[in-house]
Amino acid sequence: MDRGTAFLKAQINNAVMQHRTFLENLIDHEKQAEDDRFRALCARFIPKATSHQQMLEAYQSELGAAEGTAKKMLGKALGVARDLADAARESDFLRLVGDIVTARQSEDTFKTFRDAGRALGLQSLAKLGEVAERDHDVYAKEANALAKDMFVDLVRQGDTSGLEFSPVATTGATSTSPSL
Repeated sequence: MDRGTAFLKAQINNAVMQHRTFLENLIDHEKQAEDDRFRALCARFIPKATSHQQMLEAYQSELGAAEGTAKKMLGKALGVARDLADAARESDFLRLVGDIVTARQSEDTFKTFRDAGRALGLQSLAKLGEVAERDHDVYAKEANALAKDMFVDLVRQGDTSGLEFSPVATTGATSTSPSL
């Protein structure tokens, strides 16, 4: 296992690839989304995710940690795998759930950068982690609320025979779908 600067460079390279996948998902999903709320969520977060990607790549460059050819090829392979996975996930709901997972992965990485940067006295790393972790947390909260609304909508739009809905279960729902 790498140590010292080599370890830091490897982790930044991994974060660049991981976050690039998240950003590309948002861009693709904004174009593919049938649900206006999902499209709007992607559109709202793309500028922040783009900024985070630029910050990551700038820090990567500052460290002299540019991705090697093997890493770039791995990133491209992961992108192809992501595209194939998206093709299988034909619904906005499943795409959104996948985006939440990748956003949380990046959020955890950024939280580590924030805390480790502070502990090591690496202010650039700490600031990068702080800004991006906070923004990813906001995205995940909004995305989770939308996932819940979409879930409720999808259940309500289908055959619900055999299901018993209690008044408590529908209280607080923010969906605009008609009640059953």
